[in-house]
Amino acid sequence: MKAAASLRHKIITVEELLPHRARLRFFGKTVAFTNGCFDILHAGHIASLSAAAAEADYLVVGLNSDASVRRLKGDGRPVNDEQSRALLLASLMMVDAVVLFSEDTPRGLIARLLPDVLVKGGDYRVEDIAGSAEVLTAGGRIVINPILEGFSTTGIIEKARR
Repeated sequence: MKAAASLRHKIITVEELLPHRARLRFFGKTVAFTNGCFDILHAGHIASLSAAAAEADYLVVGLNSDASVRRLKGDGRPVNDEQSRALLLASLMMVDAVVLFSEDTPRGLIARLLPDVLVKGGDYRVEDIAGSAEVLTAGGRIVINPILEGFSTTGIIEKARR
């Protein structure tokens, strides 16, 4: 069994990811990107990540930093700190790399990475997805996967408080 410390090689910066992205492209491999807070990992997240991983050879997950989650979700969030959330994501077999970002959206990260496939879960319109214009301009595609109903971090938190 691999030690949790060995998973840390999957938690990288965008600067570390870019040369690897170039190698993948050279060998004809495709890269998918998805993102989120992943505050309390649940079955909906697993379904979403599995669907994203099926879209390409290599899956990069953009993870909102603690400060970003706090701005987006409010005080009391995140429940789990960014290093814990990153380690949990890195432990999943379908995730190849985890990259933290501090902004409210991953647009800058996506513009630098230019994945072949940008995957988002929910009922978004393509034009409303951060980074979609950059990916489409570079010849990539956008995939919107349905959310697995009945699972949400907010719902889990509310249930725990009752």
